[in-house]
Amino acid sequence: MTTITRHRLFWPSAILAVMLLANLIFTPTFFRIELKNGHLYGSLIDILLYGAPLILIALGMTMVIATGGIDLSVGATVAISGALACSIIADQSDQEAVGGVLTAVALALGLSLVLGLWNGLLVARVGIQPIIATLILMVAGRGIAQLITDGQIITINSAPYELIGGDYLFGFPFAVLIAVLVFTAAAVLTRRTALGLLLEAVGGNAEASRLVGIRARRLLVLAYVFSAFCAGIAGLMISSNIRAADGNNAGLWIELDAILAVVIGGTSLMGGRFSLAGTVLGALIIQTLSTTIYTTGVPPQVTLVFKAVVVTAVCLIQSPAFRAKAFRRRRPSTPAPAEAEVPA
Repeated sequence: MTTITRHRLFWPSAILAVMLLANLIFTPTFFRIELKNGHLYGSLIDILLYGAPLILIALGMTMVIATGGIDLSVGATVAISGALACSIIADQSDQEAVGGVLTAVALALGLSLVLGLWNGLLVARVGIQPIIATLILMVAGRGIAQLITDGQIITINSAPYELIGGDYLFGFPFAVLIAVLVFTAAAVLTRRTALGLLLEAVGGNAEASRLVGIRARRLLVLAYVFSAFCAGIAGLMISSNIRAADGNNAGLWIELDAILAVVIGGTSLMGGRFSLAGTVLGALIIQTLSTTIYTTGVPPQVTLVFKAVVVTAVCLIQSPAFRAKAFRRRRPSTPAPAEAEVPA
């Protein structure tokens, strides 16, 4: 039992299971999944559907944190990606044209890659601290998104674009399938090749990695590019789901949820070893918590406070040092052995 509890995925899995079971108290049909019109519906499906963008962003954030960095600009990238795609589609005479939608998606993802490259160059080449380098785009990115949308909320009506974040394929949400595909590709590249080990080496000690021949700068740039790419896909999902682009509110503060998901999943903010599976569990915990807040009727004015308290409790439960102090048993004091009498 001790071996199981020491596994890095035990506590995230246990916390997620407890949160899911707790929802049965407020929603007896919480685990019910129904098939309507060839589509799967239910609370669990909703958690996966609405959690898919967060999962993607958290996966990209994991790679960056593994290198010892941080990416605060993913929320802005979400807004820029959705704004550019929707603005291009809105300007088309036929919004149902598949070719036009594919062009909009390609340009949005291409711009996301450029934004990731910008962050990576600032960190790896210029030498700016990651939190400052990405904070620049976090602030400026919202302005770029507002410029693209001209300060307005752009609404579209495009069935091909809606498939990305709000439609189904083979009865399952297409957004979830995209998240599974990205997770699988990332897991294969980092665990079946040397890429994961190199990222952990750079995160553990970038200078030592450079001295032994690892091209740390290229890996840093690659991590930020991947993070922006994931954020770009998430931006397409979010704007597709609501059929609109809101440059001001799309992806607002989602970078904080992504960081929390990575930490809950067991990846250290100091860099080094990381867990993609743990990150997915962490993102599902965050999304399950949001769903629980809505279903239990928590007042809107205390939602953020309630979420902060639960997240704090989750992090404390996962902390080995906290568990050791909180649950350690006091050992019974043993009486000192009596001194033997020395014969006269």
